[in-house]
Amino acid sequence: MAKSIREQTAADRGYVDLHEHITALREAGLLFEVDREINKDTEMHPLVRWQYRGGVEEEDRKAWLFNTVTDAKDRKYDIPVLVGGLAANSAVYKLGMGCELDEIKETWIKALNNPIDPLEVPFDEAPCHDLVYEGEDLLNGFGVDQIPVPISSPGWDNAPYFAASHFITKDPTNGIQNMGNYRAMVKAPNRVGFNPSIELRTGGYMHWEEWKKLGKPMPCAIVIGAPPIVSFTAVQKVPEKYDEFQVSGGLCGRPLNVVKAKTVDILVPAEAEIVIEGYISTDLLEPEAPFGESHGHVNLQEYNGFMDVTAVTRRKDAVMVSWVSQVTPSESSAIKRPAYEAAQIEHLRDHLGIKGIKHVSTHEPLTSLHKLIIAVVDRDMPRTEIWRALYGIASLRRAEGKWVIAVNEDIDPDDTNAVFWAMSYRCKPHRDVEILKNKDEGHGPRSLQDSNDSAVLVDATLKETYPPVSLPKREYMEGAASIWYELGLPKLKPQRPWYGYDMGEWNESLETMAQRAVKGDYWQTGEIIAQKRRGDLKMNTEVRTLGEGTPGAGDQKEKGELSWDGLKDASHSLRVQHKE
Repeated sequence: MAKSIREQTAADRGYVDLHEHITALREAGLLFEVDREINKDTEMHPLVRWQYRGGVEEEDRKAWLFNTVTDAKDRKYDIPVLVGGLAANSAVYKLGMGCELDEIKETWIKALNNPIDPLEVPFDEAPCHDLVYEGEDLLNGFGVDQIPVPISSPGWDNAPYFAASHFITKDPTNGIQNMGNYRAMVKAPNRVGFNPSIELRTGGYMHWEEWKKLGKPMPCAIVIGAPPIVSFTAVQKVPEKYDEFQVSGGLCGRPLNVVKAKTVDILVPAEAEIVIEGYISTDLLEPEAPFGESHGHVNLQEYNGFMDVTAVTRRKDAVMVSWVSQVTPSESSAIKRPAYEAAQIEHLRDHLGIKGIKHVSTHEPLTSLHKLIIAVVDRDMPRTEIWRALYGIASLRRAEGKWVIAVNEDIDPDDTNAVFWAMSYRCKPHRDVEILKNKDEGHGPRSLQDSNDSAVLVDATLKETYPPVSLPKREYMEGAASIWYELGLPKLKPQRPWYGYDMGEWNESLETMAQRAVKGDYWQTGEIIAQKRRGDLKMNTEVRTLGEGTPGAGDQKEKGELSWDGLKDASHSLRVQHKE
């Protein structure tokens, strides 16, 4: 006999619900659990924000579960709040995905190409319908006001805002649903805001336009807290022909359990924590914001949509989910990044047929993923293909790719210093830079002077052989690391490049001299070079220009190949391990 939805485990479903995810976080040591009273209006988000702006390393960031929540009026809530619970760091994200870190991008690509239809379950079996409130209940303490919604940027925001709010709408012509994550201002116990970021042409906004043409309000359900695979999908740009629930199913390889909402013709995740149902006006707008946004600036007040709430449904043991957003890095940027990068790789590799793409990195700190994108490409990739990749990245989405940079594998795309190094020495702007006009401004402060934007494409790859990187070879750096740890010094976190390697301009003669030096035989080298004295040359004449020795015969394995041997080592870690 088949198990009811309430009896199902993660193994039965193929994915974890939020409660199982929290348990996994707790068992993995990835959860800060706070039992003391925390004011959601003034304390909660500033507290979690410190782990992003306080010099805490990404690996040390955790999810936060606040069990005793109050507000500025000393109200106590019976719903705990989870912040950072989905993507505080990569380990947290991995638990929700149910796959290894090095499998995440390919898992996303597979899901986008192999969607699975959701499975509708009976109304009464769905945990999200444990408690149902409608009508007068909404104005008597059981509306939106029962939910402990934090103020994200105290001192700037004009109200609490749902930040992890998955808006589910339906196209009135073809019936295809869309799920997108948009901020939602708390306006009344039975009214919330609707801001679908029209500059990104989101699905929710496109649906609103279609309902407006019909002269009807748009039915909508807002999901607050869901199985992680649902939340991961809600923030991605999914092809319009797909319902995001299909992609959620593709992520786990099983159908997602869904159920009809109580008062609107919308399907919602059966294991959702809280669902807010209602209708969004299509003939009226009202002021919304200020609100601290992900582009690192306060979004000033503007006219946007609003939803009249018809029902609030929830689990008995519901957990409110909030994301730290605003200035990146943040949870909201970390949750988007893996699939954003996977979409770019798929576009370049599978749609445009470009070979040699190793990785695409969407820069996160302060820039919020959209503006600065770095492509890592093979050393021997033809320049024509490099430029196809740069144009392809800039054109995938109308508001992404303001600065697009191509680098080689020895450059860590997440290390801006390394990227600037490549731009400084491997790029000649008159030859390696192109400007694309008429780009969309995208998500960010809007200019009152010029609504058009542009993109800069930069080829910062190696185009010829270069001298070695001027750091000690790996063997000497690792020997020094052993001594470092013997002295009881803190654990090292190597940043690429952390040892010197050949870049093509090295030969056997130079290698011989270098080996003499580390053996203490450099006096011999002094005698040899004294025999090569000449009086017919200008200062700074390079020996290599005189035909004395052939570049590329030293460290490197094959001509033109970098001798960086840590390229396949994702961690770029030392072979010498720190003893805890």
